[in-house]
Amino acid sequence: HVTTRANLQMREIEPKNAVNIVEAIQDLGLCSRGSGADNIRNVTGTPTAGIDPNELIDTRPYAREWHFHILNERALYGLPRKFNVGFDGAGRIAVLEDTNDIGFQAVEVKPGFGAEPGVWFRLALGGITGHKDFARDTGVIVRPDEATQVADAIVRVYIAHGDRTDRNKARLKYVLDAWGLEKYIAHVEEALGRKLTKVPADAILPRPDFDRSAHIGVHSQKQQGLNWIGVVLPVARVTAAQMRSLARIAQEFGDGDIRLTVWQNLLISGVPDEKVAATEAAIDALGLTTKASPIRAGLIACTGNVGCRFSASDTKRHAEDIARWCEARVVLDGPVNIHLTGCHHSCAQHYIGDIGLLACKVEEGEEQIEGYHIYVGGGFGPHAALGREIYRNVKAQDAPRVIERMLKAYLGHRASRDETFLAFSR
Repeated sequence: HVTTRANLQMREIEPKNAVNIVEAIQDLGLCSRGSGADNIRNVTGTPTAGIDPNELIDTRPYAREWHFHILNERALYGLPRKFNVGFDGAGRIAVLEDTNDIGFQAVEVKPGFGAEPGVWFRLALGGITGHKDFARDTGVIVRPDEATQVADAIVRVYIAHGDRTDRNKARLKYVLDAWGLEKYIAHVEEALGRKLTKVPADAILPRPDFDRSAHIGVHSQKQQGLNWIGVVLPVARVTAAQMRSLARIAQEFGDGDIRLTVWQNLLISGVPDEKVAATEAAIDALGLTTKASPIRAGLIACTGNVGCRFSASDTKRHAEDIARWCEARVVLDGPVNIHLTGCHHSCAQHYIGDIGLLACKVEEGEEQIEGYHIYVGGGFGPHAALGREIYRNVKAQDAPRVIERMLKAYLGHRASRDETFLAFSR
């Protein structure tokens, strides 16, 4: 499974094979240390880093430095099971760093505001949309080569002052709620031993626009004549046989890299123009595709109750049901993200979808069956907002028809073809 943290989960491993799996992963130069225990789960960066025509900076060296710093510094353990750090290089595919505890956003600083003009990271803190909060702009900008030092100080302040006695309040957001940003930044500066650089909002040039379809299909890289190709994975699942074949395709037709996205799919990069058609044909032969309807391209689902004890429903199966039903009955001309999450932990981030579904149990006679509360109007980045609930206790079997009606209402009543579902629902 590709997750909304842009990493891989291997599931249904027998206990007798667990140690062998972990050691074999480490033999590949990959690592899952601490991923379900007490340190930062993983670091997310721009999936098109180094190849994106829009990007301001290649985030890979900075994300990598922080990744190894966290793994090798024992003093930074003792954290919540989710403490998220995201690096956005201002590329075409959203990283959703504004949903992270720490977000580093590449920005271009204009001259005349007391800071050296050029590319910096803007610092945002306290994002956790499952608890109804986006990361807050601190007004601080950070030199990219100092990101690890600043993140280290932020985490040390949290370890010293965060509340670990209440599992539901063990996040950075709640320290910020109690202290305010100014006090927290003062403690970070004390831990650093120096003042941080602050600039007003008007010192920052606007971020290049996202492309909500850039994670699917063929897209030109900044390197002339090369492309990345986004592969659709049905509800984020891919088999071992498909993975081996994708690796072969990446080596034969591309640069050998496979890049994961927070939209639960993967990219093959470095494909020359003349090899694009052959690459797409090879992917199609695996039972996968590089093309998707606007519904399926933005379909996100957490693991669900097949693999998670917290989930109240089989989210991946229900996501497939919704996609199949609506694709056959609704023709959309723009992206609509549908997020299904199985519990209040919101791993699929239902609050930021155009349409979000939060699993629940619905009473039917004397039984409780799987169902959802449904939200609309969520967004991220420049459109950041939390979705609002419009339906409660919808049976899972009825969800496809309800979503169909919502989409048809949008198409039938929007002010113009240019009005997005997001704008319409708001």
